Amino acid sequence: MKKFDKILDYIEYIICGVCLCVMTLLTFANVVSRHLVIGSLSFSEEITNYLFVLVSLMGASIAAKRGSHLGFTLISDHVGKKGARILGIIAMLFAVIFSGIICYYGVFMVMKQMGNGQVTAATQLPEWIFGAFVPVGALFVTIRFAQNLIKLITGHDIEHEDVIADAIEAAEEAEKKGDNE
Repeated sequence: MKKFDKILDYIEYIICGVCLCVMTLLTFANVVSRHLVIGSLSFSEEITNYLFVLVSLMGASIAAKRGSHLGFTLISDHVGKKGARILGIIAMLFAVIFSGIICYYGVFMVMKQMGNGQVTAATQLPEWIFGAFVPVGALFVTIRFAQNLIKLITGHDIEHEDVIADAIEAAEEAEKKGDNE
């Protein structure tokens, strides 16, 4: 299972990194083109929007793995450890179902795009190529939520990463270190 996690991590990070680089380069090229040539690169905005969908879904997958999705803990904080685990299982079950539905209907969307021969407005590429980002991204999210559900069912805790709290703690430590010098 650890090897599978590492493979998923690698794929998620590579996809996010490549997409962010391409989005940045396309946006930069579009801005330069507008100022130098006085014309916009119509395809750059289209591709950037599609890549944004993929990056968002892959980011949701990474956040699910890290336990970083926003949560409302008012109830689970007051029901004890067993009650919190049960609520966590219910929440993860809903998350798996929701992301699974997105993946399922995303596949049908892509099949319909393929059947209709739809093409994108600016690039005239088949729409299904970019439409496939939805079920692929949703599949990753579904897998990550399913992993969390299995952890909770088997009695393990989900790792929670609090980036903001970690950053505040690091800043406070750096400030203390600066005061001591």
